[in-house]
Amino acid sequence: MARKAIWLFVLLLILTPLLSGCWNRRELNDLAIVAAVGIDTVKGKYLVTVQVVDPGEVASRRGSIGLSPVTTYHETGDTVFEAIRKMTTVTPRKLYFSHLRIFVIGEELARKGMGEVLDLMSRDQEGRTDFYIVVAKDTTAQQVLNILTPIEKIPASKLYASLEVSAKSWAPTVAVQLDELITNIVSPGIQATLTGIMIDGDPEMGSKRKNIETPETPTHIQYKGIAIFREDKLVGWMNEEESKGFSNITDRLHSTVVETTCPKGGKLAIEVIRSKAAIKAKVKNGQPEAEVVMYTEANVADVECKVKLTTSQTLYEIEKAAEAVMQKHAERAVLKAQKMKCDVFGFGDAVHRAAPGYWRGNKEHWDEQFSKMKIRFNVDVKIRRIGTIGESFLNDLKE
Repeated sequence: MARKAIWLFVLLLILTPLLSGCWNRRELNDLAIVAAVGIDTVKGKYLVTVQVVDPGEVASRRGSIGLSPVTTYHETGDTVFEAIRKMTTVTPRKLYFSHLRIFVIGEELARKGMGEVLDLMSRDQEGRTDFYIVVAKDTTAQQVLNILTPIEKIPASKLYASLEVSAKSWAPTVAVQLDELITNIVSPGIQATLTGIMIDGDPEMGSKRKNIETPETPTHIQYKGIAIFREDKLVGWMNEEESKGFSNITDRLHSTVVETTCPKGGKLAIEVIRSKAAIKAKVKNGQPEAEVVMYTEANVADVECKVKLTTSQTLYEIEKAAEAVMQKHAERAVLKAQKMKCDVFGFGDAVHRAAPGYWRGNKEHWDEQFSKMKIRFNVDVKIRRIGTIGESFLNDLKE
């Protein structure tokens, strides 16, 4: 019995350190919750801007008489980490990054290379990797994070939600998180892309509370264009049509609008409801080739012409017109990437799977091979529904 008591006592001693509670806990009152981070380069140093949430103002019901729901701080340093720590001289609390929603990289920094910046974000033990990363186009990350936005009290939440929604409903944007970005930067068979973000209006006006006190916001921020990277350096931009083609080729297209012409003139828009794409590659006579197969289902959404939608011939003609538009977008996206010698689509990965031997001998200069690669498109569009009214009332209007 004595021996049993001794063993119980020893077990108690072993378990006691494990019952000490949350040894590294942090009280919410001691933290400044960072919702967004922006990084620019200024005179060879990093300019770091953080958007910190004011919980009291977010929860406030005082409406327009309240203060701004967020506060931005900025500081410069030789490293990003140094700049963040220097902010403690102006912030009343220590910055806490575990609730980060959006990460904005200034265009000038993106062109010089963002690898060192991404290293800190991936190394931070407190941080998560489920935030979205975007590039400030024709502006700075600091200016983007200073803009106050309507509807969502926290601008970072607006940016996060807007990118998530547009990526699913409007093809020219892509929602990219940290892990995917780093993978594409270091992988030899594909290059990285990010969505661009712009300021529409006066940046100084957008940073004031008056910006959200009227129904028509004078200054707002908008996602526009897809940035093309070679490794970690920005080399160019895709426009809206090219961005649509990119999303389709890379099987990111969930839903979008495709505008076509009616068989006898006028406009008609279809809504993509489902889309799948696959890249099939091979090596023929020592040269890589690829075929992009795209299958899309759509509904008729907007008819601005006189057309008989209930005939199979008309639907067939609309399908062929939509296929031509989607193929044109895809071809333009590939042409832009080939001119820049940046395989952002993953054709290299497809070649690697199809011909490992060829890939081993060519992966080191794959972007050069990609720029001359022959690529074909096989686009198939099917109209599933024409809406609840059948024929348009426009058919009954007199000329």
